[in-house]
Amino acid sequence: MSDKTEVNLTGVKQSKGVWLVKVPKYLSQQWDKATDKGEVGKITIGKKKDKTEVCFSLNAELSALGTVGEKDGTPQVPRDHPFTMHSVGGRTMAVFSQSDTDEISLEGMVVHRAECRPVVNDNYMKLKKLQIEESTKPQRLSQQLERAVTTVFKPVANHDFNVEYEKKKRSEGKMVRAERQVVLDMLFSAFEKHQYYNIKDLVDITRQPVTYLKEIMREIGTYNSKGAHKSTWELRPEYRHYQSAEEEEEMQTT
Repeated sequence: MSDKTEVNLTGVKQSKGVWLVKVPKYLSQQWDKATDKGEVGKITIGKKKDKTEVCFSLNAELSALGTVGEKDGTPQVPRDHPFTMHSVGGRTMAVFSQSDTDEISLEGMVVHRAECRPVVNDNYMKLKKLQIEESTKPQRLSQQLERAVTTVFKPVANHDFNVEYEKKKRSEGKMVRAERQVVLDMLFSAFEKHQYYNIKDLVDITRQPVTYLKEIMREIGTYNSKGAHKSTWELRPEYRHYQSAEEEEEMQTT
């Protein structure tokens, strides 16, 4: 649905009042089983001792349909459901509907709130017992096999990043540890250009295994776990003016 969907407010002019009724889950499930133009039930409104009484009676055909797993012997769904009426409480509530074309229309303003409850009897208690048993059943069950499964299932497709990784692995080969001093020279040379590196960049520069590289960096560097340079390494102060063995030899020669 788009952010600029128009709302049909024709219901405001018609001043239609609607009831907001809460119904049990099993009742709404039975309504879904009705045909497009079928009757789901009837509502009777009467008065008893100057008090309004409302009752919903479910259609007999829908009441006969099972609800819990559609098993034989499932108790019938209760037919009679008295309404417990509640006040709106000074709040302004409205009911909207949405069509298949995402058109939103105002159906009316809520004038009454009610709760639809079944008549509690033996049939209803049996139905609730079955519903509880169904809800507590585990979604997955262990099963003992008579013989070992020999079928091997292989993935039907390979992801692009897996293909790229395998290609890179074949072209570059397995990383082999270089001499410690050689790795140190490469690291110090890199840190002369930039102060901060993440471990991935250092691996690309030195072509060394990440575990071996981290072992060396823990001795000569500091890992930044927070701040502006989070997740990067930098040299300790005592190593920031390091010269490689070849550079020292050149300095002595000159």
